[in-house]
Amino acid sequence: MTDSEKLDLLLSEMQEVKKDVHLLKEDTLTLKEDVHTLKEDTLTLKEDVHTLKEDTQMLKSEMEKLNEKTDVLENRIIHMNLMLENEIRVNIQRVAEGHLDLSRNLHEAMHPNNEVEMLAIRVGMLESDMRKVKEKLA
Repeated sequence: MTDSEKLDLLLSEMQEVKKDVHLLKEDTLTLKEDVHTLKEDTLTLKEDVHTLKEDTQMLKSEMEKLNEKTDVLENRIIHMNLMLENEIRVNIQRVAEGHLDLSRNLHEAMHPNNEVEMLAIRVGMLESDMRKVKEKLA
């Protein structure tokens, strides 16, 4: 192989190496762009995670407040049920018993009135019978 052929071969090999280096540079640039995009996405993800953590803390706080309010309401309901059972029902029963006593007293008070009416009817019948007897005797 002559020097000129060697040179041509070397030049052709150099051309291929240049192409490979150029391709490698392009790949490196693409990789750098991808890494940059990945860094931006990572930053965005970190911000999103931070926001999620804050929201989660806020939700926990709100849930604790809600649980406290629920506990207060449960205690109030229990108190109201106890008051209903121990006080209101007893008082209603007392009022009902008092009403029953008043009703009995009214009926007892009206009972003599009924007897008086019956006596008045009997007296009326006796007077009528007496008139008939007087008419027959006269």
